[in-house]
Amino acid sequence: MVAEEKDSYALELEFELKRILDYWQKQTLDTKYGGFIGRIDHFNNCIENAPKGIILNTRILWTFSRANNFYKDSRYANECLRAFAYLYDHFNDKRYGGVFWEVDHTGKPSNKRKQIYAQAFCIYALSEYYKYAKNSKALIWAMQLFNLVEEKAYDPEFGGYIEAFDENWQNLEDQRLSEKDLNAPKTTNTILHILEAYTTLYEITADAQIEKSLKRLIDLFLGKIFNSQNHLKLFFTRDWESMSTEISYGHDIEAAWLLCHAANVLGDAILVKKTNELLVAVVNTFTSEAIDVDFGVWNSKDSKTMAMDKDKHWWAQVEAMVGLCYAWIKTKDDSYFNHSRQIWDFTKNNIIDTKNGEWFFRVNATGVPYTFENKVGPWKCPYHNSRGLIEIISILNES
Repeated sequence: MVAEEKDSYALELEFELKRILDYWQKQTLDTKYGGFIGRIDHFNNCIENAPKGIILNTRILWTFSRANNFYKDSRYANECLRAFAYLYDHFNDKRYGGVFWEVDHTGKPSNKRKQIYAQAFCIYALSEYYKYAKNSKALIWAMQLFNLVEEKAYDPEFGGYIEAFDENWQNLEDQRLSEKDLNAPKTTNTILHILEAYTTLYEITADAQIEKSLKRLIDLFLGKIFNSQNHLKLFFTRDWESMSTEISYGHDIEAAWLLCHAANVLGDAILVKKTNELLVAVVNTFTSEAIDVDFGVWNSKDSKTMAMDKDKHWWAQVEAMVGLCYAWIKTKDDSYFNHSRQIWDFTKNNIIDTKNGEWFFRVNATGVPYTFENKVGPWKCPYHNSRGLIEIISILNES
């Protein structure tokens, strides 16, 4: 049964990937001020003079670079060059190092704080861009950011990375990544995206210091961040006391497959074995807890009160699809493949905006989209869905 469905699954994902990339190529260029539009609302209205965030802009560079590497051509060369140039010219802090959090619509820095999450995404984007373009300026910048993160943010006493700093790398009282987050000195979300950034940077450099840091990150997830119930602990004190009872289902399964990928890139047989075992355990917990009867993925649960957030966010659906395909390949258990297809069917029917393009940010428990959310914005970017589709297509084509 699976053998018959693989090709149709891949074809559907290939069609949707092209559709996503077309949207970002045709709808998001800022022809007046350069770079890309800062915000487009649910109805595809461009919000005039919206600020431009570092996460959106690094994820755009990563996406078009990854697409070129996937297709093995230069079809998005102009978008890559545009994204790289804008990042370098406007987000790059040439005085203190690192990248700013936000610029205004004209490209002038409007929030100069140094979130380590943002530094990680810039490393990730520059590394993927270098894979495609072999632009030495991108590699030099990525290594500068890596060294800066290791120097300023790594905690030599307790391990892990401090969350945020001010413009000139001094401590901040409020280190939150967003208003919905706890004010914690260390967070899983930031550390996870350092992991993926270092994985790609190691792929293009084979640098010994990056290898050391990457192995240390994997050990951190295995030893401190995943708990015995196969869930991530999300917020921490500096010495790793957990500060939250929230379970984030999308982050659980995303972290599980990213750890497997990192171990494979390192080629460390012991870490490959450990991360594969963790993946299967996390995916089994995920399928028993996180999937609704309509096969949509719930957002989160409070492990203390058991209260469930039944909204279904775009990114969690596709990260689940990838993690399940990873488990399928590693175990040959077709039930994982079937779960991935079922979540894809939910996504097609509820998350993809077939009228205006791209995906809705989130829908409620009954599949109705929230119309106040962005189609393009500081957190609504092409990275999760494009990356997920590319990962699954690659798995299906190679299996």
